[in-house]
Amino acid sequence: MRIAILGLGRIGAFHAETLSGLDAVTSLVVADPFADAAKAAAERFGAEVADSPEAALASGVDGVVVAAATDAHPALILAAVEAGVPVFCEKPVARTMAEGVEVLKAVRDGEVPVQIGFNRRFDAGFAAARAAVRAGELGKLHTVRSTTLDPAPPPASYVAASGGIFRDCSVHDFDVIRWVTGREVTEVYAVGGNRGADYIREAGDADTTGAVLTLDDGTIAVVSNSRHNARGYDVRMELHGFADSIAVGLDDKLPLRSVEPGVTFPAGTPHDFFMDRFTAAYRAELTAFTEVVAGTLPSPCTVADALEAGWIAEACTLSLHEHRPVRLAEVRTA
Repeated sequence: MRIAILGLGRIGAFHAETLSGLDAVTSLVVADPFADAAKAAAERFGAEVADSPEAALASGVDGVVVAAATDAHPALILAAVEAGVPVFCEKPVARTMAEGVEVLKAVRDGEVPVQIGFNRRFDAGFAAARAAVRAGELGKLHTVRSTTLDPAPPPASYVAASGGIFRDCSVHDFDVIRWVTGREVTEVYAVGGNRGADYIREAGDADTTGAVLTLDDGTIAVVSNSRHNARGYDVRMELHGFADSIAVGLDDKLPLRSVEPGVTFPAGTPHDFFMDRFTAAYRAELTAFTEVVAGTLPSPCTVADALEAGWIAEACTLSLHEHRPVRLAEVRTA
């Protein structure tokens, strides 16, 4: 299987390394606006270099991985689909929901599969939680808690272009809540604050947020996010039902320190980065994409799925700015 990778920044290079180690992948083609990045990837992974995305798509590839800047996502997705090449694209589908809706309109009735990158769907713990909910092990759910705490904020240039913490960070929590519970969000109420980096406040964003989501069956989901968690990268989920309660992310690398007498858990070195926490999930995600390319698996995370998480992020952003509950129907345009 011949796979093209468009964009060789941090995540693109990471995907190139992962793909080069998959048995199903026999060769890689790489393209990046910065020739040195493409050359370095080619030398490291034995890949061919294409001088443009168009050249990469025309080089006889079976699938394409889009890891370019967000602004380029819509055009690259549509170019791959037009060329008849299955495509994996890192989230988000587009910088704005309006652009994302246009992409959805263009691809939803076609036969070329598109997979959007939400790696938590491929993490063993989250998958086990989903299976437990589906099997009825917890009984009827009443409370879900989802947490994403970064060890340090991203640079000012990233924050200024990210669209805000709900759109670039919390969106992972929103997607996995939908995926694990099988329910839709109907209403949100969000709050936020800034007690850290001044440039986040200056960009009109918050560095720490909380959101209460009401699901369509009445379950309450509480989402906590922060750019500041000095102990490490903390991603967890709790699900509480009338029959049982379970948690994802309670391993020895959990970046929390217990102050209970005699308690040594967690005893390991804390997770310090998303690539550390989700290495196995990224591999499973791209393995799934090779199955999508082979035609043996439908897209496990469609453009429509990604937009649903995006609408929740839009509602939370509006709620934060207007200090009020927001129903999803208020922001949804498609």
